[in-house]
Amino acid sequence: MTAPLIRSIRKTLVGASLAAAALMSPLAAQADDSLTIGTVVWAGYGPFYVADKLDLYEQFGLDVNLQFFNDPALIPSAMASRAVDGGMLTYDQVVGSVAKGLKHRVVMPIDFSDGGDAIVADKSITSVADFKGKQVGYNPLSPSDFLLAYALQVNGMSEVDIRPVNMTPEAIPSAMASGNLPVGVTYEPNVSQIVGMGQGERFHVVYSSKEAPGLITDVLVFDEKVIANNSAAITAMIKGYQAGLEYMAANPEESAVIIGEVLGVSGEEAIEQMEGVYNIPLSEMARNFEESESTMSFFGSGAVIADILIKNQQISVAPDFADTFDASLVEALNK
Repeated sequence: MTAPLIRSIRKTLVGASLAAAALMSPLAAQADDSLTIGTVVWAGYGPFYVADKLDLYEQFGLDVNLQFFNDPALIPSAMASRAVDGGMLTYDQVVGSVAKGLKHRVVMPIDFSDGGDAIVADKSITSVADFKGKQVGYNPLSPSDFLLAYALQVNGMSEVDIRPVNMTPEAIPSAMASGNLPVGVTYEPNVSQIVGMGQGERFHVVYSSKEAPGLITDVLVFDEKVIANNSAAITAMIKGYQAGLEYMAANPEESAVIIGEVLGVSGEEAIEQMEGVYNIPLSEMARNFEESESTMSFFGSGAVIADILIKNQQISVAPDFADTFDASLVEALNK
């Protein structure tokens, strides 16, 4: 086990231990409830995969069916048609959906990218300021777009200062290897692949999601009517996540194998991927709902996201960020 994972597990164990009392509270669903959740393959969803594999939801009277999608963009429409009860999305998707009139609400933050998303560059480029006039490859309207926009903003720059290249995250490693692209924005495992090229002598990380914690946040989302009609089941699912998180902390290697099966990689490779994300324990979830300019807040990260969506004419006006979430279930569990 690598040292970074040990540190991550220790942080997680603290939060999971604080949540243990809530897991055993009388709020646990006792009925035979069930939820179908749209999701994708992602290391940050590990606690849900562990809970699913080990039937940890059963103690809370819940059955969860994870329905996997190849394209996360299809999950909001599946929710709208009631093909699934809820979804695991990134917060930017929720901002866009609510701005367009959908009543989707975040009930809990799941994880945030903690270095798993990064801007990688030729080693001759040592700072974000050095991006000026350079070609930068990234996928528009994606978490990579939001990370780049934030990095430019905090360094007094904007997209007009660079030469954007529309490129999928998976295409960036080969473009950089060929020497045709000096700067690329992507995520793991692409980041490690690029940094490892040329025995680690060619490229390095200039800016990563570690420097903007919370900007790229995965969230559990339901329509407000589903929340009103199924609050006990959703509460049970949050508890199942916490049970999975606690199990991961106590049994890291076994959990990595379980998560690796879903990711299609070995346990060791799953550990590497999990190092780039931070799963949020119940005791820390409240800060995401607090009004703040910090990217750890849905208000702060939402402002960055909405600005980009408006500039790209994906939405006409930013939503009221208080309308993008329902903190009541997390608040009840934290009492």
